[in-house]
Amino acid sequence: MTNESIEKVLKGIVHPETGENIVDSGFVERAEAGTEGNISVTLRFAKTRDPFAEKIRRHVEEALSTAFPQSRTMVIVKEAAPKPRRREQPTTTARIRNIVAVASGKGGVGKSTVAANLAVALRDMGYNVGILDADIYGPSQPKMFGCEGYVPDAEKRDGNDYIVPAQRQGIEIMSIGFFIDPKDALMWRGAMAVNALHQLIHQTAWGELDYLLIDLPPGTGDIHLSIISEVKITGAVIVSTPQQVAVADVVRGVEMFRHPQVGVPVWGVIENMAWFTPDELPDNRYYIFGRGGAERYAAGAGIDLLAQIPIIQSIMEGSDEGRPAAGFDPRVEPYYGEAARRIVEKSAKEC
Repeated sequence: MTNESIEKVLKGIVHPETGENIVDSGFVERAEAGTEGNISVTLRFAKTRDPFAEKIRRHVEEALSTAFPQSRTMVIVKEAAPKPRRREQPTTTARIRNIVAVASGKGGVGKSTVAANLAVALRDMGYNVGILDADIYGPSQPKMFGCEGYVPDAEKRDGNDYIVPAQRQGIEIMSIGFFIDPKDALMWRGAMAVNALHQLIHQTAWGELDYLLIDLPPGTGDIHLSIISEVKITGAVIVSTPQQVAVADVVRGVEMFRHPQVGVPVWGVIENMAWFTPDELPDNRYYIFGRGGAERYAAGAGIDLLAQIPIIQSIMEGSDEGRPAAGFDPRVEPYYGEAARRIVEKSAKEC
């Protein structure tokens, strides 16, 4: 038994995250054959609290015991030295009274459109409103509010740098879309996206807001869990169409917020694209995506149905023109106005 033969055994153990053996990955700090047939191995992982550390330690013990049954193996695990903590500047969310997550189980249900029109409806009720576009890979709010060309300024306060949000139609808007070329593909790993969101949440110069709506990406994932851990969300609103495939995904979104380790109140479901009424047939309703799927789910899950939003052409046209329709079309305002009033009632109960 030699140091080389020990190393050969260790090269047969692969770290699941790197896909390489632990020797070539640099995790083996020391591997020696000692006196009286003892083997001593020291493992040092690249990050603090590596989730695979204990599993790999057992694999090392088992592999060496199998290869050298007469020897006694001791494996020591050392963590990476913790990085020095950066000086955290004060968060700008302290003056926000209510943070509302607007989520959807799947894409294509009009979540961003609903978030933009809800912001306008809340503004029209006299509240100070902001939107954080947290849909990192598909930011839509710059288009919704006609501020695609906005380039954020930075301002210094008390020695700290803060990002100035766009101001459109009386609403403060911050989006990752302000920092990237719309023609570029955003290819970020989860950690990079989470770090960018951390800055947008805490370093945006939000004013004193009554409501900050967070337009989340579709589904459930790293972005959602990061935001939940970053800020105290007052309540969540789930957007769905009546279509059964969309409603099936709503279940996952609701259960994520309801999970005991998350504990965010689900204020209700908004059923978008609920029906279509042609102008020439004002008494008719055509249920293009099915009828009442989200309404039935909400009733069965014990969740309020906040509103049913029909298909109205001005909603689509307003989004394309950078003017959410709830602010100018009297046919649209009652639907979003009702949803906004229900949200205000829910937030008052949380206070």
